[in-house]
Amino acid sequence: MAKTMTTQKIVTPSAESIASSARAAQKGGLPPVHLWNPPHCGHIDMRIARDGTWFYMGTPIGRPELVKLFSTILRRDGDDYVLVTPVEKVGITVDDAPFVAVDFNPCHDGLAFETNVGDRMIAGPDHPIRVVRDPETGEPSPYVLVRANLEALIDRKSFYRLVEIGEHAPYEGTQWFGIRSQGAFFPIIPSAELD
Repeated sequence: MAKTMTTQKIVTPSAESIASSARAAQKGGLPPVHLWNPPHCGHIDMRIARDGTWFYMGTPIGRPELVKLFSTILRRDGDDYVLVTPVEKVGITVDDAPFVAVDFNPCHDGLAFETNVGDRMIAGPDHPIRVVRDPETGEPSPYVLVRANLEALIDRKSFYRLVEIGEHAPYEGTQWFGIRSQGAFFPIIPSAELD
């Protein structure tokens, strides 16, 4: 008796299929990507450049609403960035941080940031700011936590504005120059290096 083999069609994920699944899963607010554990379907040719531009197959994604949709299903798993829907998970490339903080404004007790995809957060204990300095050039790269291991690179103009309102304060036994938001102090550079 001959065995009958069933063949399963392997579907390669595409930006369109992921967008369709993401739209179906949205019910207002951010989808619960932390609860979804679909099979990993490989890597898709999607990249987020350091300036926040999203590329698909080497071409910039020109529709802001599509970029925003993809940003809502982005998750960081360890060192990897993935787009997650209830039915699939695909890896993407992120050059630096997945978002860019393009502006901030002082608010009642802190600094309210906005990203290139419309996320808003107030820097503080739940949304800390960190500054990484290039070991060779000393150039700072400032970041603010947006949500669940996803950071935004603070753009240059906003960082210069932050420096203008910075202050010197003790931090871990040393004097630092930094900024304060929601009662938390975020160090930028040791005060001694500014002398």
